[in-house]
Amino acid sequence: MNTHKGLPDMEQTLRKIRHYLPSQAPLKDFVHHNTLHAFQQLDFFDAVRKVHTLFGYKTILTPSEYLALFREGKIDETVLINTITDLKGEPSVQHWYRLLMQSDSFTQECKPLVGRIRPTWKSVYKIDLEGMVNTTLFRLLNSYLDQGIAIWKFPHTDKGFLPALRELDKATAGMVFKTGRAKQLFHSNASIREVLKLIVGDERYFENYLFDQQFSHPGWSGMVAVLEDKPHALINKRTIRFDELVLLECLLELDALETVLKGRWQPLAAHLTELPANLDVPMAGSVEDELAEIWQTAYEWTYYDEVLKGLQSNAPKKNETAFQAFFCMDDRECSIRRNLEYVAPEVETFGTPGHFNLDIYFQPEKAVLYTKCCPAPMTPKFLIKEISKDKKKQSDVHYSKRSHGLVQGWIYTHTVGFWSGLKLMLNVFHPTENASSVSSFNHMNPKSKLTILHDNDWKEEDGLQVGYTIEQAAERIAGVLESTGCVSGFKPVIYMVGHGSSSSNNTHYAGYNCGACSGRPGSVNARAFSALANMKEVREQLKNHHGIVIPGDTVFIGALHDTARDDMQFFDTDKLTEAQKKEHEQYHGLFLKALDLTAKERSRRFMSIDTRRKASYVHKDVRTRTVSLFEPRPELNHSNNTVTIIGPRRLSRGLFLDRRSFLNSYDCRLDPEGKALAGILGAAHPVVGGINLEYYFSRVDNDNFGAGTKLPHNVMGLIGVANGVDSDLRTGLPSQMIEVHDPLRMLVVIEQKPEVVLSVLENNPHLFEWYRNDWMQLVVLDPDDRTCLRFKGGRFSEYIPFHAETEVISDLAPVIESSHENLPVFQLS
Repeated sequence: MNTHKGLPDMEQTLRKIRHYLPSQAPLKDFVHHNTLHAFQQLDFFDAVRKVHTLFGYKTILTPSEYLALFREGKIDETVLINTITDLKGEPSVQHWYRLLMQSDSFTQECKPLVGRIRPTWKSVYKIDLEGMVNTTLFRLLNSYLDQGIAIWKFPHTDKGFLPALRELDKATAGMVFKTGRAKQLFHSNASIREVLKLIVGDERYFENYLFDQQFSHPGWSGMVAVLEDKPHALINKRTIRFDELVLLECLLELDALETVLKGRWQPLAAHLTELPANLDVPMAGSVEDELAEIWQTAYEWTYYDEVLKGLQSNAPKKNETAFQAFFCMDDRECSIRRNLEYVAPEVETFGTPGHFNLDIYFQPEKAVLYTKCCPAPMTPKFLIKEISKDKKKQSDVHYSKRSHGLVQGWIYTHTVGFWSGLKLMLNVFHPTENASSVSSFNHMNPKSKLTILHDNDWKEEDGLQVGYTIEQAAERIAGVLESTGCVSGFKPVIYMVGHGSSSSNNTHYAGYNCGACSGRPGSVNARAFSALANMKEVREQLKNHHGIVIPGDTVFIGALHDTARDDMQFFDTDKLTEAQKKEHEQYHGLFLKALDLTAKERSRRFMSIDTRRKASYVHKDVRTRTVSLFEPRPELNHSNNTVTIIGPRRLSRGLFLDRRSFLNSYDCRLDPEGKALAGILGAAHPVVGGINLEYYFSRVDNDNFGAGTKLPHNVMGLIGVANGVDSDLRTGLPSQMIEVHDPLRMLVVIEQKPEVVLSVLENNPHLFEWYRNDWMQLVVLDPDDRTCLRFKGGRFSEYIPFHAETEVISDLAPVIESSHENLPVFQLS
């Protein structure tokens, strides 16, 4: 504990640094989150200004970039003037409008507070301390945390990070440290403060120095901080603490100084003339910041206005319903739902988080470990196991570990190696599925048996109950049906459609799967939900305890939609009756037509595909992209996500929202107190908010918040990616995922009475923070007259869209074929 009056405690300093570091999990658990989660207690624009001032990161577009968007027509002038009036008052409109039109002359450059101290080493002693230290530091971290890439395992990993290093340093002279001073401090368990006293001197600079140090490589520092809190995120268990990383880095710096300067140096503080920066001081805004706030708000409401007018005026045709389908609320399912409704007007579709209310871990056949298949904040208490009689799939000989040996390696290189080179060359011209391909359809064997119903003879495994009891199953089925408003009118065939993705050579694969399933495909959840809902005992429980009566001839069919291939897989169709099989075959054909149209719609973003051809031909090319080793964009994932609509499908059915909308079904008439809404928002916020803001910040500053281009990425220890072999871990999203993304915050639209929505939010401070601080925008649609009520400044007020009407079109194909850009909202006749 620090006893110096007025100086920060070391533990407090380390907690502050950890709080600001990126919190991205290892690649296998890559789930989207708010990049600036540490600042979410602040107003959005205050937060982005503070981050820019602290770290120099670009957190918002520049005024000149917004001016370019205005000139391109992407920011509406009427909306812009209304925004100025709203933010600055009507008397100031002309003044601010004039400044906005002069945005080319403004910049947002600043000298960040973090990063000012450590460069003094280079300016005074001409020593590149980061270059000398980081190579050793990153290699030690990577070797210790390695999850399966390394041929030789790091020794003594059971003892923890620093104890293992001490054993290694004792056994190998000069392996870690080159000088006796650093080695002696290391083995005597010196504290961070003791080492900082040697290299920095004045304790007033310790906090600034450690911020400089750790934010020179926020990727590795953030990963260590995450793994300290969540050691279970690693398959091969490793114990590491953030303070161990800081201590090791300080010792490596001392060792480098002693090695190069040989005692001819003074502590850094002796060369500093400025007092340490106060990192907690409120950040003052500038004219450039105010211009950016006006521009960003107008940019967003230019699009929001289109959406709200479309929702207000939408009047879909009423059709008799023959079958029903539940999809994940994911924005990529927006288009498949619309296209299915186009080819099959008799379908009724619903949207809900794709884990389908199942809080489970899944253990594949012959797997030792479990995979989480529900949203990240949830802690599952149930386990579903896969039991299969199929033989284990043979591994590709090109990936055999036998090639690592001296003799066998030589043989493999001169035999299989030539064939591997030939396969690689052939894949350039004729891409086919290969050992590096990852398919969502392989997450679960469709012929296997799932332990979905609890058997009293089964013992708990690691504190997890295997399968659900009848009562537990009915409760989870009812949760989905009640929250979506589907509590009656059940049709003979109901599909539960999860989603996943396929690709080759894609390090961020988990980010393409279902966020509600913790980055896994939703196949297990869709299949398990359907099987439980088909059980007679579960239906009796639903009837007696939830008042939900499902007819005896209704069957639920689980399915998986691969959003990269636009293919679908249906589960347990062999259990259908002959009549049900006949109906399924008819609906299956409609799904195939909708998938063709969806693939064609997506293809307009892919420059290598001629979208003007017949949909089925375009679909073949879309499939080919997913197996090509040389395709960095198998799909564009959540690009341009902007809207979440929580309400009945009649609000948006027939509207073309260009795959930009998350769609969560909800019937406010069945939820007068907002209990179901509270559950929906609790599940939706971590998913849609995290997706939207990670895309936003990765797009605005891909160098600092994103991962850069995929092309030079190397996988480090199976936990992260880096450029080359010795650089920092890259966090955020690769440029290939965000290059067409428009950086707009999420608009959430809810059909409900405003007082009910406000009550729900006030009862959940974590949810309320998103809206109170403007990290997401909120509009409530009054269910009686569709009046738009915008939430701002803690209250709702009426918002009247500026758009006179939404354009009606009868044929979407010409529009799709003519533009690679984002399209406006259309009403499909």
